[in-house]
Amino acid sequence: MTAAFILGINMFIAALFGVAFAVVARSNPVARGAGWLAAAYALGIVDVMLEFIMRWTEHPTPVITGIFFTYLAALTCGLVGVAKYYRTGPQTRPIVAVWVLAGMLTPAMLMLPYGTGARTLLYQLPYFTMQVLMTWIVIRSGRRMLLDRLLVFVSSAAALSYLAKPLIAWRIGGADTPQNYLASDYAAISQSLGSVILIALALVLLLVMMRDMTIEMIARSETDPLSGLRNRRGFEVHGEQMIADAIHGHQPLTLVTVDIDRFKTINDRFGHPVGDKVIIAVAELLSSATGEGDLVARLGGEEFALVLAGQEIEQAARSAELMRQRVQTELSQAVGNAQVVSASFGLAQLSPDEALSSLARRSDLALYEAKNTGRNKVSIAPLEQAATRPARPVLATRRAAA
Repeated sequence: MTAAFILGINMFIAALFGVAFAVVARSNPVARGAGWLAAAYALGIVDVMLEFIMRWTEHPTPVITGIFFTYLAALTCGLVGVAKYYRTGPQTRPIVAVWVLAGMLTPAMLMLPYGTGARTLLYQLPYFTMQVLMTWIVIRSGRRMLLDRLLVFVSSAAALSYLAKPLIAWRIGGADTPQNYLASDYAAISQSLGSVILIALALVLLLVMMRDMTIEMIARSETDPLSGLRNRRGFEVHGEQMIADAIHGHQPLTLVTVDIDRFKTINDRFGHPVGDKVIIAVAELLSSATGEGDLVARLGGEEFALVLAGQEIEQAARSAELMRQRVQTELSQAVGNAQVVSASFGLAQLSPDEALSSLARRSDLALYEAKNTGRNKVSIAPLEQAATRPARPVLATRRAAA
């Protein structure tokens, strides 16, 4: 009665998690493979139903075989779901190998006395192999966040539980017939282990998906849809962290503010679609000209910002001058060479214990100076007292066309 009660709980849990994964699969495309996990738990319901049917079956061999392969199919769906979610590629060959192994072991398993440790070992071996493959998929993905490590641990524990069952059957003995399985102590222990595995794997997988969906939502909220760069919110969040890291590590940092010259004229003359092409082209140019540890953002309209980590103002000014030249020579193609596209740059180097707002204000002052003295320039804000001292233009080159 105890094993039957636990089996009923397992059926309810499988249904609950099956619905949960189905909802996740339908509501969020980020959760790749969630549909396969829903199918895995749905097959778990079928497996439990067959367990209940077996006690009233006169010829149990077909039902035993059905239970065996239904649960293996559930593990296969789970494996495919995890592989899709972690993007490790198709696992066709190892899956086929496990199924071939299962097919070869089935006749030998059915010939052994029911409930013995040897028969239980043959029964559990394909399950163990499939679970090891799932663990390997997560390890192979290279993801090392806390929940990914927890999933490796839980999946490994699940694999070991399949090897533990033959030892339990050998130690306490199993049922003498399939019909008496649910009345045995072995069934109570086996179903309890199954319940723990069922809950632990599902919860960790759901937590992994929730974590990644949260990360995706945060990334979208910090990303400008047109340029693909960080938006103003992303600039503030990540810029503040970069400043904190620079101050803590006593490293230089320079903020570069960029503004496309006479952008309204481009929109008015050529239309907003062409203006969008210019925005995208500038974004790609700035991204290609910066390093992996730098931050590139679109603050809005035609204004961009670059946080250059580890760069003194002189080095950043040389980089900005090269970017200015590239904008002038390369971006005119975006408007069909009908107008020269140029940009102005304002630079400010981080002072000790300075906040992002102060650094941005000084960089804006430098940009304002570059715009007011003819545009298409690189201008540097003084390191101190930027609010009272004018910016000084450097590396100045006037626009090729007014």
